Amino acid sequence: MAPAGKSGPRVALKRVPLWAVLAALFAVVLALHAPLLRLPYYWDEAGYYIPAAYDFFRSGTMIPYSTQSNAHPPLPSLVLAGAWKVFKFAPLATRATMCFVAAIGLAAVWRLALITTRKHSVATATVALTALYPVWFAQSSLAHADLFAAAATLWALALLLEKRIWPSALCFALAALSKETAIVTPLALAVLESWRRSPRRRRILTVTALLSPLLPLAGWYVYHWRRMGYVFGNPQYVRYNATATLAPERVLLALGYRLLHVTGHMNMFVPVALMLACVLLPPIEESPGRLRERIAPAHQAVFYVVIAANVVLFSLLGGALLTRYLLPLYPLVLLLAVNTFRRRILEWTSLVALSAAAFVVGLFVNPPYRFAPEDNLEYVTVVHLHQAAIAQVMEHFRGATVLTAWPAADELTKPELGYVQRPVPVVEIDNFSAEEMRRTAELPQTWSVALAFSTKYDPARLPFVFGSRGEAWDSRYFDFHRDLPPGIIARLLGGRVAWGEAHKGEWVALLQFEYIPDARQARSAGAGR
Repeated sequence: MAPAGKSGPRVALKRVPLWAVLAALFAVVLALHAPLLRLPYYWDEAGYYIPAAYDFFRSGTMIPYSTQSNAHPPLPSLVLAGAWKVFKFAPLATRATMCFVAAIGLAAVWRLALITTRKHSVATATVALTALYPVWFAQSSLAHADLFAAAATLWALALLLEKRIWPSALCFALAALSKETAIVTPLALAVLESWRRSPRRRRILTVTALLSPLLPLAGWYVYHWRRMGYVFGNPQYVRYNATATLAPERVLLALGYRLLHVTGHMNMFVPVALMLACVLLPPIEESPGRLRERIAPAHQAVFYVVIAANVVLFSLLGGALLTRYLLPLYPLVLLLAVNTFRRRILEWTSLVALSAAAFVVGLFVNPPYRFAPEDNLEYVTVVHLHQAAIAQVMEHFRGATVLTAWPAADELTKPELGYVQRPVPVVEIDNFSAEEMRRTAELPQTWSVALAFSTKYDPARLPFVFGSRGEAWDSRYFDFHRDLPPGIIARLLGGRVAWGEAHKGEWVALLQFEYIPDARQARSAGAGR
């Protein structure tokens, strides 16, 4: 990789010690997320990551038993369990730990910006925009493996650009042991390095180091195979996230979505559009014959290869098009944008401020299209609605068997998720679509209450879709369905709406049924997801 310069970034780093940057970032991230730190666990946290870490916390097993194993590497579970040992098992400890991981990632963004631009102003602006970007902000306190992988990947990139090859390889290994798909980044960079015109010995050393993270990841999969009898997670998980995703039409659609995720989602279009507009302007002349510096082409090549490799990978894999899979890419896009602002506009900080304002708006104002609530603070709305509904169950329907879908089924049956003090018997269904409700109506009634809720964020009007054809594609390839309103669900199942709340496009309702079955007949929720 191209050298970063003999004095620029290293002198800059000495002026502001990295430990001080990390401490300041952790304090700011923790303060910004203070209202969120005691929230119970949400969606995939509740479905996999917290149960997996809790199993390790209780028994020391790296393969979860209270939920089906997806063969995700164990590093996040080890870190969270360690935090619970030091403090206690509670959402506060979990979310504070994730805030610290987010601060580590932001410190990597700071260092990466200094290495590539040598400007504290650019580094500060890039870190601020990354921290405020809705997807990064929301993930900064959620216990998902993607934040661990993103922080390690960003540090690996910074160290690689400094030519610290083996420390970089170690960080790439940690990224892969956090989330297996992170391995695509060192593999893509190994291909890039093999094409470079550099001394053969150094090229072989760098490629070897970049390939070395394959070894610990392979070791994990061998261990998982010996313990479970399969390598890449349970068969249903592999089919949903890999084998069922390779239809050519589906890949092209996913590629389009992924490009929009990187360049436009959650108001990312603001800095990207401003950057493209700035490119049309000439660079600022600092002094006669000396233009403001751009990021070195060799460094830009690294960024573009990383972005392209991840966009392509997550167009091929992943049943759900979750934007958190692309978490390491957003700081790279923002760094390119901020340095372009500075290079071509005198009042460039006003463009940074405009981008920051757009991100703050994106945290609270939902886009006019379907998205995962975990991409901004919409997930807080979902959590609060589920808390309110479960509180109603515990107050007015204590002892009842509850018909519901995941994740509410886990929220009611697993006290460790923070919603109930003791398990509530449930009958679990897939969702609240018309097809599922017709199927449920034919089952023997073993429930007295139903907890229905919106399982998808689906705004009433979608201006940027292909009409019914687009909805058919989303239903076929991306698990989209429409939930029926509570009143129609109640009518189909022979009950009545006893309580309900709605806010910002999300809703939850309790349906009551006159027939009170023997609770012993109810099917439990079974294994978690």
